[in-house]
Amino acid sequence: MTAIKRLAGQTAIYGIPSVLGRILGYLLVPLYTAVFKPGAYGTVSVFYAYTSFLMVVLTYGMETTYFRFNENEQDKEKVFSTAIISLIITSLLFLGVVLSFAGDIARWIDYADHPEYIRWFAWILTLDSICAIPFAYLRAKNRPARFAWVRMTNITINIILNLFFLVLCPFILRYPHDGFFGRFISLFYKPQWGVEYIFISNLAASAITLVMLLPQILAVKWKINPDLWRKMLFYAFPLLFAGMAGIVNETFDRLLLRYLLPKDISTFQVGVYAACYKISILMTIFIQAYRYAAEPFFFAQAREKDARLVYARIMDYFIIVVSLIFLVTMLYLDDFILPLLVRSKEYWVGRGVIPVLMMANLFLGVYFNLSIWYKLTGKTSWGAWLSFIGAVITLILNFWWIPLSSEHLIYGYYGSAWATFICYGSMMVLSYLIGQKYFPVKYNLMKFAGYLGLSVLLYLISTVIKPELSVLRIIFHTFLLIVFLGIVYLIEKP
Repeated sequence: MTAIKRLAGQTAIYGIPSVLGRILGYLLVPLYTAVFKPGAYGTVSVFYAYTSFLMVVLTYGMETTYFRFNENEQDKEKVFSTAIISLIITSLLFLGVVLSFAGDIARWIDYADHPEYIRWFAWILTLDSICAIPFAYLRAKNRPARFAWVRMTNITINIILNLFFLVLCPFILRYPHDGFFGRFISLFYKPQWGVEYIFISNLAASAITLVMLLPQILAVKWKINPDLWRKMLFYAFPLLFAGMAGIVNETFDRLLLRYLLPKDISTFQVGVYAACYKISILMTIFIQAYRYAAEPFFFAQAREKDARLVYARIMDYFIIVVSLIFLVTMLYLDDFILPLLVRSKEYWVGRGVIPVLMMANLFLGVYFNLSIWYKLTGKTSWGAWLSFIGAVITLILNFWWIPLSSEHLIYGYYGSAWATFICYGSMMVLSYLIGQKYFPVKYNLMKFAGYLGLSVLLYLISTVIKPELSVLRIIFHTFLLIVFLGIVYLIEKP
């Protein structure tokens, strides 16, 4: 229990500022859905889908590799310098190639009129990939305050610039006058731009983040150890392929919707689907905060004799929390969450995919817990295979279920949501079965099925019994939530 409490404390230290930052970031979703039509918002989603995939390629598993070798090597500075120099070199090579062929890349992905998007994102990706190891260094050195401060600064700057360009500037220029602010803003603000300012805000925030991490970067001994570098790459490359396949699972549904659907409806469907995907805010925020603390914790805990018992008990508590998050989100979706996060009702047509995507992300969180077996045993190739299997499932089901013509529009983004659900569910089950062979942990499957099944059952009851008055509906849903908490207490109490 001491180890579990330590993990909970680290999750809170890393997580609370990250949660606040992510919440502030998600507050941009109502702004985007209010300012942009689904088509324009779909463009934003497409580019960030590309970004997610390329970030995995550019960091090539080096974060997890750094944690592994930081625990095993005596000379920790050598590990840090080797990792960050490797990333700096590859990131700068990527930047040079993309800037040289920006126009060709823009034509290739069907954005020939906007090669500037390619250049901006090349810089964003380069800056963010260089920052990956300094962030990992702060986590490994147990400096959560510094980590959180830099993260929060990045998000805050991004939000401020979004509000400035998308709200304040149009407001000032809406009423023509000869005031100082109007003349000043007219010097650099382009009223015809829209999503461009989302990308520019991100670029500025990434640049400032790199500047804030310069003390960690400049403190490195600028010497790469060839033998250690080869060992790190050997460990990291399977993680790279696992990450690439994982991003296919996580983001390619939006890209496939964009390119497989008819052009007259594709960007609208991507925008609706992306906005509904964001509703899994509570689940993704918790899992992200948990991962910040859990990954270095799992590696450090592996030296303890009761490590496997701790991993099993942690899974119990993890299942309780994610089941609770699923239930809270779904019970209060219509009365609070949708009106708060998605302002325009144009996007509400996709409401039906939200429970499917919530459960899919829950499976992904469980898979992350289970995946510790191949990281600790060094069998990272299994991570690549599991993610590859998930990617194949994602691609096959999306190509099958996303229609190619508007006359056969049956599934659309619903097909993508169910593909995600099946993909993550399959990866979770396979990881458990294979992991029990190489690194057996006695997880309590009865609790897993029980808590998860209870949360789904209570949600289904809420869909059958739906009082018309919102007040009565909220009271009834709160009662269902109390039932869940009461049952958990009766089972888990000392």
